[in-house]
Amino acid sequence: ALIDWSHDLLAPAERVLFRRLAVFAGSCALDAAENVCTGGEIEEVQVLEWLAPRRDEGALRATHVCLPAHPAATLGVLGSRPAWGWGLEQGVNEAGLAAGNATIYTTLDPRPFPDALTGMDLVRLTLERAATAADGVDVIERLITTVGQGGSGQAGARRPYWSSFLLVDPSTAFVVETSGPAIAVEAVDDVRAISNRTTIAAFDAQHRHPKQPVERVVDPRLRASERVLAQRPVTVEALEAHLASHDGGDGGWTVCMHVDEPGHAEATTAAMVAELPPEGSPVVHHVAGWPCRGTWRTTRLADLR
Repeated sequence: ALIDWSHDLLAPAERVLFRRLAVFAGSCALDAAENVCTGGEIEEVQVLEWLAPRRDEGALRATHVCLPAHPAATLGVLGSRPAWGWGLEQGVNEAGLAAGNATIYTTLDPRPFPDALTGMDLVRLTLERAATAADGVDVIERLITTVGQGGSGQAGARRPYWSSFLLVDPSTAFVVETSGPAIAVEAVDDVRAISNRTTIAAFDAQHRHPKQPVERVVDPRLRASERVLAQRPVTVEALEAHLASHDGGDGGWTVCMHVDEPGHAEATTAAMVAELPPEGSPVVHHVAGWPCRGTWRTTRLADLR
């Protein structure tokens, strides 16, 4: 009775966590608990991590596949990743390159493709290997061509996806959109927002998934971001407020997302704003969990070396 009473006090996601942990008869390793407990109704935990420069001494293990050792030293990177994963959702390197990715779906079904590099793997590899946005585009194109893109981006479930990337350095920026081996690149002239859909006009016309309800679940968020970027000056404070806002669509499909639909749960798990000065250290403003409730913190990458 005491257990029943305390169980009734738990939030729905906490009850799910309690049920999933019941598969362990005794103690368990942290990675085993993460694999069993994350996904579905339970929000993904993001880890902010400093990846110090290194030289690979052997094969490099990404999320699902191994890569040959990179011949040069990597750049130091501050990035945010799922606790279960290897790749980064978003990050900034010591050279002043920022990168992030968004899941997109196209006319090409990703489920039959074998495991390869996820979009998050590509973000991390790009930040570790490229000093500029143009170099980052080259890294993504080369790795998709030589290794491929594929594999789940969620713990405990097979949910493969394609990716859209935003790459920015102090002077240039590019959007890269993918559908399997197909890649489109568009230079950014002024400001740009991406979201969970194809946005490069010609690529969108050819590859957009015909059944994805972008008008309801994506476009309101994307338009909200475009409105913020149209207001000058674009400030750190304005971007933080936007990322913590509930602007956008109905049913939780907002910038700071809280979706709880039958068979479909989504939530924002971290956010980041990067300052990339032409000279000096990049500065990263970051928040873990829901931006609408979290506390923003600031890190100078020069202080991490």
